[in-house]
Amino acid sequence: MVLQRVLLVTCLVVSFVKGQEGQNMTPEEKTVIRDQIVEMFDHAYGNYMKYAYPADELMPLSCKGRVRGQEPNRGDIDDSLGKFSLTLIDTLDTLVVLNKLDEFEEAVKKAVRDVRLDNDIVVSVFETNIRVLGGLLGAHVMADLFRQRGERMQWYKDELLDMATDLGHRLLPAFNTTSGLPYPKINLRYGVLNPLSRIGTETDTCTACAGTMILEFAALSRLSGESVFEKYARKALDVLWDRRQKESDLVGTVINIHNGEWIRRDSGVGAGIDSYYEYLMKAYILLGDPVFLERFNIHYTAIMKYISQPPLLLNVHMHNPTVSVRSWMDSLLAFFPGLQVLRGDLKPAIETHEMLYQVTKQHKFLPEAFTTEFRVHWGQHLLRPEFAESTYYLFKATGDPYYLKVGQSIVEKLNVYARVPCGFAAVQDVRTGTHEDRMDSFFLAEMFKYLYLLFSEKSQLPINIDDYVFTTEAHLLPVSLSTKLPPCYDNITYTEVSQAEDLFTHSCPSPETLFPNNPAFAKSIRDGYKYLTGVGRAFKPLPYREIELPLHDNGMESIEFFKSMGISLMPLNDAMAGSSKEQKGVYQIKLVAELSQTTEEEVVPHIVQLISPPYLGRTVLIAGPAKFGLDLTKQEHGVKGSIVKAVPYIACGPLENSQDIKGHIALALRGDCMFAAKARQLQNAGATGVIFIDHREGSNNNDSPLFQMVGDGGSTAEVTIPLVFLFSREGQVLLDALDEHHNVDVLLLPKERQLGQDKLPKTSGMNIEIRLSEEAQLHEAFQHTLELVLEKTAAAVQEALDMDLDGERQSQLQSAADNGPGVESLTPITDSDSGADAEEP
Repeated sequence: MVLQRVLLVTCLVVSFVKGQEGQNMTPEEKTVIRDQIVEMFDHAYGNYMKYAYPADELMPLSCKGRVRGQEPNRGDIDDSLGKFSLTLIDTLDTLVVLNKLDEFEEAVKKAVRDVRLDNDIVVSVFETNIRVLGGLLGAHVMADLFRQRGERMQWYKDELLDMATDLGHRLLPAFNTTSGLPYPKINLRYGVLNPLSRIGTETDTCTACAGTMILEFAALSRLSGESVFEKYARKALDVLWDRRQKESDLVGTVINIHNGEWIRRDSGVGAGIDSYYEYLMKAYILLGDPVFLERFNIHYTAIMKYISQPPLLLNVHMHNPTVSVRSWMDSLLAFFPGLQVLRGDLKPAIETHEMLYQVTKQHKFLPEAFTTEFRVHWGQHLLRPEFAESTYYLFKATGDPYYLKVGQSIVEKLNVYARVPCGFAAVQDVRTGTHEDRMDSFFLAEMFKYLYLLFSEKSQLPINIDDYVFTTEAHLLPVSLSTKLPPCYDNITYTEVSQAEDLFTHSCPSPETLFPNNPAFAKSIRDGYKYLTGVGRAFKPLPYREIELPLHDNGMESIEFFKSMGISLMPLNDAMAGSSKEQKGVYQIKLVAELSQTTEEEVVPHIVQLISPPYLGRTVLIAGPAKFGLDLTKQEHGVKGSIVKAVPYIACGPLENSQDIKGHIALALRGDCMFAAKARQLQNAGATGVIFIDHREGSNNNDSPLFQMVGDGGSTAEVTIPLVFLFSREGQVLLDALDEHHNVDVLLLPKERQLGQDKLPKTSGMNIEIRLSEEAQLHEAFQHTLELVLEKTAAAVQEALDMDLDGERQSQLQSAADNGPGVESLTPITDSDSGADAEEP
C-alpha cells in the first residue's frame, strides 16, 4: 500500500507524448522562460523585501507594506494578516525550489530573528494554518534536509519547527467546540473564549476551513512528536464526513460549528469546499491511512455524477443534486483538474482545463467568477495560481508540449497586464485592466513555484520534487512521514467499507491505460472544446443529456418530483433496463429531460427616488431588494432619509464616521464581505437604511438583471433596516448628487409605489371655450367658469412631505414637480426605465 501511495506521486512523470499542436520546446527555449520566471520572482520578492518587510504584504501600487490597522479595514480579507511577516514565511520553500539557496538561508535567519507569533490580533484559522504553519513546516523540512546533507544550514537547530509548534498550540483552542469543528477565527495571544480575545461569538465556518487542517497538523504531530494536532484535525474531518448528505454523498459550503447543521447547502468543488476534497486525497498520500482515500473516492463518484458536466463544474443543492443552484463558476475550482490528475482521471481534467484556458484567452485572466456562457460574473483577478497548478499537473501526466505553451501564456500575461514598478498588482476588473493595490502572499508561494517546475527538469532542481506532497498553499511536506514517523497514538482512523472501485481507486495511473496506442490522446479530447468562448465556431451543447433515475414500484414518485421543478421526462423507446434483484421494485430507466419554463421567485423592483431640491422626485433610480431587513413592500409610504457615504466606503470593518451615519441612510460599496456583514455594521452605527452600490464599474440596470440580496448563511433576523442595491451607473448618479448638494433626501420604496405614479385622479374630457369679453360682460362670463387653482412647486413639495406623502398630496407633488422649481404644471411625471432622470414631456 505504501508503494502504491508513493507511485501515485512519482509516476506522474510519464513517457513523453508528442502533441500535434506544435513541436516540443527545446531545452534552450525552456531555459529562457525559466530565467524569465526567476526574474519575475526577483521583481516581486525583491520589492516586498525592499518596501514592505517586515509587514505582511506588499502594496505594489503604493510601494509600501500593508500593516493591519494602519490601512483601511478590508473585512475578512485582512484576517490573513497577523503581523507575522506573512509573505516572507509563505515564500521560504519557493526560494528553495527556484534554487535560491543563499537567499533561503538568509530568509530563515530573518524569520527566526524577527517573526512574532504572539500578537494580540484576530486571524483566520484556515489562512494561518495553510500559509504560516504550512510555510514554517515546509521551510523546516528544507532546512533540515540541507543540514543533513552537510551542504549548508549547519547552524540550524530546528528553530522553525519550534515556531511551528508554538503556532500550532495557539491555533488549538479553535477546536474547543461541542462538535469538534474549529472556530473560523482566533486571537493569537488570547485564544477564543478569553474576554480579551474579541471573538468567540462565531457560529459558522466553511467546509474547506474546517477540512483543510490535516496535512499541516498531522505533519506537525509527526515532526514534533505531539499527537494532539493530528488528533483534532482528524476529528474535524470525521465530523464533515459524518454530516455529508448520505443519499448524494455531497457536502455543503457552510456548517454550524456547534451542532454540525448545514447553513449553506450548495455543493460544488470551488470556493468554500475546494481544499476539503484536495486534503482527503493528499492525506492518504502523506499519511498512509486508506480511510482518507475511501472517503475521497466516494465523494469523487458523487462529484462526477452530479457536479461535473464536462467541461463545466456546476454547483448543486446537496439534498437535491439534480438541481443547479447558480449559473456561474468561481476561479478557485481551477485546481480541480490537477486533483483529477492525481486521481488518474485525465479525460475530464483535460476537458475542464481546456475550458479554463479558453476563458483566459478571452479575458486575459480567469475572472474571480464567470458564467456558464463564459461571460464575466465578477471581474476581479487576484493573481490566483490554481490554473497554473493544474497546467503543471497535466504536463507532468501527459508530457504534451501544449501545456508548456499554456504556461508560457500565463507568464506573458502576468508581465504585460499585472506587472507594476513595485511588484505585481491584482487586477480589479479583467474587462478594464485596472489594478488593485494588492499582492497576496500566495502569488509568491504558489504561482512562481508551479511555473518554475513546469519548465524545469528534475535534474535542475535542488531537491527530488517527487518525494513531496504539495499542500493547498504549495508547501512541501515529505511523503516519508508515513513510514519514517508512524501515526501517533490514537491517531489511526479505521478503514470503512468501500463502495465498488474502479481501475484507479488504489493504483498508479498507467500511461498504457491512459494513452492506449494513441500519442495524441490529450489533443483528441481538447479539440472538442476549442470554440467554447465564441472564437471560431460556436459551442452548441447537446439539446438533451441522458440520465439514470431510480423509479419505485408505482413509477411515479421521481417523475412527479421532476415535474414540480418544471422538468418533464420522456422515456426512450428502448429505455427499460430491467429490474434489480438486489433492490426489489427498483428499476433503472434512461430518460430524456426536457427543461420547461420554471417558476422562479419574482424580484420586485425597488427604487431610490431623490426628493429634495432640486430633484423633487424627478430622479428615479431602479434598485434591487433584499431577502432580509425591513420589507419595503409592507411599508405604505416607503422609508425617507438623507444619505451619507460610509467611511470606509467598503463598510466591512469599523466605521470612521459613525456619528455622521446615525439617523441617516448609508451608502456602501459592494465587495470584500457579505451584504449582511455590512448591514449589521451600518445598523449598529445607527443607520436607518442602506443603499449598496455595485463595485463593478459600468454595471447598470439596462445590461444586468436585478437580483435579491441574500444573507450570509447565518441568522439575519437582527437586521431591521431597509436595504436596496444599485448598479454602478445608477449609484454614480446618487454619488454625484451628494458631491454637488451635500444634503440629499431620498425615498426607498417598491417601484410600483413610486411617488405620484399610481394615485393621480382620472381626468374627464371637456371642451373649454376661451374668448375675449368686454369689461362690462365679465360678470356674466364667469358665472359658469371652471376655476383652476395652481400651487408653486416648492410649497407643494414641502407640504406633501410634512403630511407623510399621503395619496392626495402625492398627486399634487407629482403634478407640480415635473417642470422644476417654481414652475406651475398640471402634467404628471413618468418614470424613466433607465434609472436616469425622467425627461420633461
